[in-house]
This record gives sequence, structure tokens and C-alpha cells, in this order.
Amino acid sequence: MDAITGYRSGDGGMSKALKTGLMLLLFCIAMYEFYKMGLRGIALVCCLPLIGLVVVAAVKKTMMVFWFTFVMNYFIMYFNKMGWLPLPVSGIMEILDLTLIFTAMVLNNQFSFRRVGNLMTFFVGIWVLFCVLEIFNDTCGLGYQIGPWYRGARLMSFQVMYAVIVCALYIDTPEKLNKYIRIWAVVSLISAFYLWKQKHFGFNQTEAEWLFSEGKHTHLVNGILRYWSTFNDAATYGTCMASSAVLFIAIGALAKLKRDKIFYIATGLLCVWQFFGSGTRTAIVVFGAGLVLFLILSKSGKAAIPIGIIGTLFFCFLIFTDKGQGNSQIRRMRSAFKKDDASLGVREYNKQQLAKYIDEAPWGIGLGMDYNTIPPTNKYFIASAIPPDSEYVFIWMHAGQVGLTVFVILQALILMGGCYTVFFKLHNRALIGIGSGICSAFLTIQISAYINHILMQFPNCFLWYGSMAVCYMLPLMEKDYEELEEKRYQEYLVKKEEKEKKKRESRV
Repeated sequence: MDAITGYRSGDGGMSKALKTGLMLLLFCIAMYEFYKMGLRGIALVCCLPLIGLVVVAAVKKTMMVFWFTFVMNYFIMYFNKMGWLPLPVSGIMEILDLTLIFTAMVLNNQFSFRRVGNLMTFFVGIWVLFCVLEIFNDTCGLGYQIGPWYRGARLMSFQVMYAVIVCALYIDTPEKLNKYIRIWAVVSLISAFYLWKQKHFGFNQTEAEWLFSEGKHTHLVNGILRYWSTFNDAATYGTCMASSAVLFIAIGALAKLKRDKIFYIATGLLCVWQFFGSGTRTAIVVFGAGLVLFLILSKSGKAAIPIGIIGTLFFCFLIFTDKGQGNSQIRRMRSAFKKDDASLGVREYNKQQLAKYIDEAPWGIGLGMDYNTIPPTNKYFIASAIPPDSEYVFIWMHAGQVGLTVFVILQALILMGGCYTVFFKLHNRALIGIGSGICSAFLTIQISAYINHILMQFPNCFLWYGSMAVCYMLPLMEKDYEELEEKRYQEYLVKKEEKEKKKRESRV
């Protein structure tokens, strides 16, 4: 027994030593990997438990994770600029989106083909398929570049599909729809307040360092300081605020409750004020285009006439007068109507130079192929180094004339489908306001993408493609929305009556 006991004791000792040695070996390997990957690699490993927590939270508190994803998408570029993110921006958002989709499809069994299987998803799916086929594009003669292709495809198509599916799955009731719009308004107001803070109290150290280094040539233009608030740059901020302004003004104009009208119209006007602060001239043009589409879709003369008059006076003020010329932001906005603008000439020159290369590459130079991937001796290296200036030129560069044609047709079909839904399938006045606001805002962001490289930037992609998916869902919730609207209206009447009763009693 002693021998057997001694043997087992020795075996246990050997096992313990083996475990200790194995743990030491794994520790050394981990330290070597950290040395090779740097601090970001360490952060990645440290964040792995957080991914598990996100999955657990998505199962138990699904909507909480959705709202977190929405807010995170809105402010993630600010967090990245401050250096607060341990992982790449696209990686964080991809993890959150896929977690929500996986949770709905597998864990919570909430997947609804009726909601996801519509024309919007079909159109986006065609674009995703095209981008998948781009993996075989070897225009540059470098073979199949899987890594760069995936980066490009994720930017140009995968994140669009994520946004469409997530919003279609999770915004499925009138209560969630109202909350979705209110949260959007709140984060827009926070962003507006932060621009006011930048303007009157200055920048923090990180923002100042970026402004006077990387951002100097684009945000200090002819002595005019362009503000970017919580976004990555002023162009993305200005165009997003212009689109948001159209959205909230449309919602407020057709809202049933007075408090909703006041809140959303005030939010929309603050967004107008803020895109002036960005100094983004595109914003003023696309804002007008969005209002015109809203006036058509609203089918409401009561709302269209005052908004049309105010909008016309606003643009006449900018185009035909010199009032407020002493204000640098107003002066810059007026330059949007000048055909001889110098920056427009530079953009046209860049397009002409790029055309010399892309005309010989109908499928583009390939998704994700840039001057860091293409060697300097390659024919298309110069093309990859030319600034694309706009989203449509960027797609033309990487997917060629074929890809650009497919993309433009699909965007037009998505917008037309949304407009058809609003104009012919909706009857509730408030829902028409929401749907027409979304379609009008989608038009503004698409026109902006023709001029600026902003469409697939955070937070625009999730906001506008996700919202268009919601627009396609509106007929499915119209009946429930009317019941909720009537309930809220009756509650409003009761509270109003109680206030009037208290006033009468106080007089007595």
C-alpha cells in the first residue's frame, strides 16, 4: 500500500510539475506574441472576456445591446480620435453587429424572414454579391489579395448588410421605433452641444494636436476654422447634420402631439445651426434637396406650405443677399453656390487624372487596394495615391465603371422603393412623416456622397442604411402605431385636463 501510495504521490508530483512547466511555456509564448503584436495585441487578448460578456448580455438584455450598439456607432469615431479604443473601430462594430444577428437567429429565435426578406435586403444583397466577386479582380497583377479585399468589402458592403439586418430585426414595434428616433435626436443634440463647446471653450489637447497636424489642411481653410464635434472630420459631421435636420423637421412637421412637434423641429433647427459650424458647403445644397423630396412625399399642404416658404426665403438669403457676410461660416456656405470655386477645380483635376487609369480597368483596381498594398513600380500605384474626394469616386476607383454603375442603380432602387412605401402604403400622418423624413435624409446623404467621401464612414452607414430598412418595415407596424399614438394622445389630454383643473383651483 505504501509503495502504491508512494507511486501515486510521485505521479501527482510529476503531474503538477508538468502543469507548471506547460503554464510557463504558454506564458512565454504569450509574451512573445505580445512582443510581436504590440500593445494592440495585448488589448485584444484582454478584451476577449468582454466579448463573452457582450454575448451573454445580448441573450438576456438584447435591446440594451442594440441601443448600446446604436450609441456606440454614433460616438465611436470620437472615442477613436481620443485613443480610448483597444480594438480597430470596424472590428468593434462588426463584433456588436454580428452578436446581435447571431443572437436573434440562433439563441433567441427572433429571426423573421418577413421583416428581413424584402426588396431593401435584396438590393443590398446584390451589392454584397458583387463585392464578393471582386475577390477575383487582379487588375494590379498581384494575385488574389484576401486581406485587402476583406477590408475593402467590409467597408463597402458587409457593414451595410449588417446595418440593414440588425435594424430590420430589432426595430419591430412602434415603441421601439419611437425610442429609436428619440435616442437619435438626443445623441444629435449631444453632438451639437459638443460643437458649441469646441467653439466657445476650445479643443482638448488631443483635438488640438490633430487639428494642427493631420487636420490642418482640411479644417483651417482660408482662415476659417471648421468644427467636427464628435465626428472624425467636418465633412462627415456637416453632411450627417444636414441629413438629420431634414429627418427631424419632417418628423416634427407631421407629428400628432404638440410636444413631439416642438422637440423634433427644435432638434432639426439645431442641426441646421450645427452644419453651418462645420463649414461643409455641401450640407446647405443637400439640405435643400432633402426638403424638396419631403414636400413631395408628405402629401400635406398644411406642412409643405410653411416649410416651403421658409426654405425658399432661407436659400434666397444665402444666394441673393450679402447679409451676415461678416460671419465666416455664412461666408463659406455662400461659396457653395459659386461655380469658380478653387477646391471644385482641384476635385475635377483629380477625377481627370484618375480616369486615365480607371478607363483601362472596368472592374477597378480592386477592393482594399491602396498605395500601402500596391508597390511603387506597379502601373496603378499612382492611381491608388490620388485622393478620391467623394464616395462615388472611391467606388469608381476600386470597383471600376461596372461597380459604380451597379452601385448607383441599386441606391436609386433603394430610394425609389422607400418612396413608394411612404407614398402608397402608409396612411398614418405621423408614420408618413417618419418615412418621408428617412427617404429625404437618405437622398441628402447620397448627394453628399457624390461630393464628399462620407457615405461609408461612421456613423453614417449604420444610420442611413439601417433607417431605410426601418422605412421598409413601417407598413408592418402601422396598425399598432396608430393604437400607440391614440394611447399617447389620450394620456396627453388627461394630463392637460389635470393641469387646467389645478389652474382653476389655484385661482379660487
